[in-house]
Amino acid sequence: MRKFFPVEDLARDSRFSKITIADRMADQRTALNVNVNGDADGPSKRTNNMRLVPSRRDASDGARGLMHGIFVGEIQALEGAGRTCWDFETGTEAPFALKLDMARQCWDEARHVEISVKLSDWMGSEIGQYAENTVLFEAACSSDPVLRLAGVNRALEGLAIDVFTTMKEFGDLAGDQYLEFCEDWMLADEVTHVKMGSDWLRKITENDPERRKKALEFQNVVDKLFSYGGTRSDSQESPIGLARRFRELAGFTDAEVEDIAEVSMQALNERKVVVGQIREAKRLADQSAHK
Repeated sequence: MRKFFPVEDLARDSRFSKITIADRMADQRTALNVNVNGDADGPSKRTNNMRLVPSRRDASDGARGLMHGIFVGEIQALEGAGRTCWDFETGTEAPFALKLDMARQCWDEARHVEISVKLSDWMGSEIGQYAENTVLFEAACSSDPVLRLAGVNRALEGLAIDVFTTMKEFGDLAGDQYLEFCEDWMLADEVTHVKMGSDWLRKITENDPERRKKALEFQNVVDKLFSYGGTRSDSQESPIGLARRFRELAGFTDAEVEDIAEVSMQALNERKVVVGQIREAKRLADQSAHK
């Protein structure tokens, strides 16, 4: 079987439409979640509350889209953890115990895929209804297993903690006991996945501070990619909240959580500037058209 499988060769059927990191960064409208009319999707213009809650005017579609994102993310997490088991030589490149943890994660992710398919069906959406962002698997393509732990288990699985917490709260507010229970169930697994990444990163780089520094820098890059557009932050202006308590349980220090919060707020403020520019350009264009 091939080693170091590239994202371009991921097996998908005709239902799926993939978006790579390059696509995401090139398409600012996708990252900013701005519609063709130049308005930020979500709440009315009279409020800045963008958090995914049932009272949002686009709550149903937002929840279905996020659920589909969880579904494809679980597929890629399964693929990424599986590749880590196979790509590296046991002992010389990756400890056997690390591979056992990655195999355990594969089992969890396979279960999450099944749960997510059933939840998507329950919520009224279909596989492939939304595009698949492949950034998680791309973070799992590094030639260094430590960078995979930092980019996937700590950065992207850390994001999953935030997403599952938001979806769990959404299910609670919406009175959807199935959604709330399933998200709570998967959230418990995600905390262990992030904790595994935190523990292994520190253990493997215990006597190699330069390698640890590079891994944490890579994690920061991935965190910034997924903070792009202010999607996740402490602010109610972001659809996804920062699950501070669960991140602490997953092995993040207070300083690390604060760093993520700062990066997320910077991304949110940048988003607000660009959205304002889009709205102003639309206003001027409309004004010009009426002259």
